[in-house]
Amino acid sequence: MKRLERILAGLTPRRWPVRWRLAAVSATLTLIILVAFAAVVGRLTSNRLQTNFDNELRDNSAQAAAQVQIGQDLATGRPQCTLSGWHELPDNAAIRVVTPEGIVCQQRGTPTLGAPHPNTVADVGSLRVATTPAFSFRNPSFVLPNVYVQYARSTASLDSTISKLWLFLGLGVLGGTVLAALAGIAVAGRAMRPIASLTATAREIATTRDPSRRMPEPENDDEVGELARTLEQMLRQLDAARYETEQMMQSQREFVADASHELRTPLTSILANLELLQERLDEVERQGEEGEMVASALRSSRRMSRLVSDLLLLARADAGRTGSRRECDLAEIAAAAVSEVRPVASGRGLTVADDGPVPVEGDPDELHRLALNLLENGLRHTPEGTEITVSIVRHNGDAVLEVSDDGPGLPAGMQDQVFSRFVRGDGPADLTPDTGTGLGLAIVKAVATSHGGAVDAGSSASGGARFTVRLPAA
Repeated sequence: MKRLERILAGLTPRRWPVRWRLAAVSATLTLIILVAFAAVVGRLTSNRLQTNFDNELRDNSAQAAAQVQIGQDLATGRPQCTLSGWHELPDNAAIRVVTPEGIVCQQRGTPTLGAPHPNTVADVGSLRVATTPAFSFRNPSFVLPNVYVQYARSTASLDSTISKLWLFLGLGVLGGTVLAALAGIAVAGRAMRPIASLTATAREIATTRDPSRRMPEPENDDEVGELARTLEQMLRQLDAARYETEQMMQSQREFVADASHELRTPLTSILANLELLQERLDEVERQGEEGEMVASALRSSRRMSRLVSDLLLLARADAGRTGSRRECDLAEIAAAAVSEVRPVASGRGLTVADDGPVPVEGDPDELHRLALNLLENGLRHTPEGTEITVSIVRHNGDAVLEVSDDGPGLPAGMQDQVFSRFVRGDGPADLTPDTGTGLGLAIVKAVATSHGGAVDAGSSASGGARFTVRLPAA
């Protein structure tokens, strides 16, 4: 039912394309004009044909009245006549001589022609009858009283001619309307062609989000040309605004990258001094309040250092700054990351599955950070006894790194959000004081993107979490 309603709604004129509506208006106006013209011409022509038919009928009746031999019976005094001297009658024609008392003479097979009405033309069934007063045969100038000649002819040929006339006019109206509709569609299509070109270009710009594209040059200096020039001017302004925004964003990214880089030096100095101070406190065995303060400052400084390092990596990725790239083995990098986190696995199993070296073109340090973040994420969000599997294979020209586990898995609807910045999950290790910065998976995505690859999250075969990184293989 709803489908039928949608179909019927689509048939309403207001939902038609503009070219169809223009063609419909043109065809409707043409139809009205042709119908009015055909009605006037048809009526005038029909009346003319009927008038000619009646005039011919009167002429034939008068000719018959002049040629029919009519006399008077001397014995009875009644009129008598003969039709043998009159010429041959055309098809569907009949003649007879009558008086008010009855028929004097008639052709064999003549149908009933009704009572005589002198000097008139009347319809009797399918016949049209003309009645003319009769003249004496002996004295042609003498009109016989109450004696009339009735000449009748069938109207079949007249009706057929008029019907053909109306059919011809109807076909002309129909053909003219169809031609007007086709011409309207052609003219409207030609008029709408520049607008269709503008629409196609605007659709491509909307798809590519590239306002630097040019609108088609207008052929004529009309309303469509004015629209094209206005759209072109709008695109140039949008392109300029986009360029200014990109320049501003690039400046902000470079500022964050430079600021993060500059912050690393004092943070490194602070960490070194705090570690040195902690060692000296240990030497003098002053583990009281001073020691706790130093340990707390050291933990905060380390956390700040990691945060600055993460921000620096993301800022460099946003600014398009890439480190030195060379060919390296993704399987070797992943194995090194596994070896680094194995001491802090806390009862979680770590398995590496690879098919040998998988070479990629990239920055080994950034790729190591990618694999390390995925492993730390797995350790943070899975309970003890969980098995974490790292798989490195080459598939369809891509180097594929997959980290999966059999833990609780990703929360519903979090597959895309986990790669956003400062998003923290709810895992067993998240309750510890060192809960991370919420930038680990964002760094994974940034590194994969900067290397021309991609990363996605899903569910593993055991129902846990699965993270798959695809990079172009060397």
